Amino acid sequence: MDHSVNPYMKHKSREITVNGTGEVNVAPNYAEIRIEVVTESKDLNEAQRQNANKMNQVIQALLSLGISREDIQTSSFSIFPQYDYVEGHQVFRGYEVTNALTVKISNISQVGMVIDTAVKNGANRVSSLEFKLENESMYYHQALQIALFNAVAKARTIAETLRLPIHPQPIQIVEETVDTPPIMYRAVSMTQESFQTPIEQGLITINAKVLVKFQF
Repeated sequence: MDHSVNPYMKHKSREITVNGTGEVNVAPNYAEIRIEVVTESKDLNEAQRQNANKMNQVIQALLSLGISREDIQTSSFSIFPQYDYVEGHQVFRGYEVTNALTVKISNISQVGMVIDTAVKNGANRVSSLEFKLENESMYYHQALQIALFNAVAKARTIAETLRLPIHPQPIQIVEETVDTPPIMYRAVSMTQESFQTPIEQGLITINAKVLVKFQF
């Protein structure tokens, strides 16, 4: 009968598990804006005609600012009947036609000008404005590197404090998902007289997180 002892079981290593986090703050290099033209009429054809005329005027105005046609895309088109309630009864008011464009603005400094120009030429709603990064993965890699350094520093601090003989190389590294939402602005309804606001884009924060295990 074999009474030998498995050396691994006798000297089983123990583990230190730490989280590492990294953060990089970067100025956005482009913006995406959703511009809408909303028209109403009791006659559906008239509502569509008015909407098409105003949207064409908006598009031409944006092109005149130097925005490429490839950066102007129709994002949605909808037609909804509208009703009022009078003394508990539903009364047809007309049709609402909404045409929305998504516009990519490569020159961040133009964002306010694009909004003002769209409004002056018939747009009456901005439903979203996001500042983004073309090369976000490059900055994420930087944040990931910082997160790894952070995890290693934590493990070393724990080991030195407790005088543990930690192995320098980790036995497991898990990249954890961290969502980085874009900088967004709320929907704004506008009139030609009421909207002249400078836009400050701020910074986009890229986060990374890792789970790292060391033996000691």
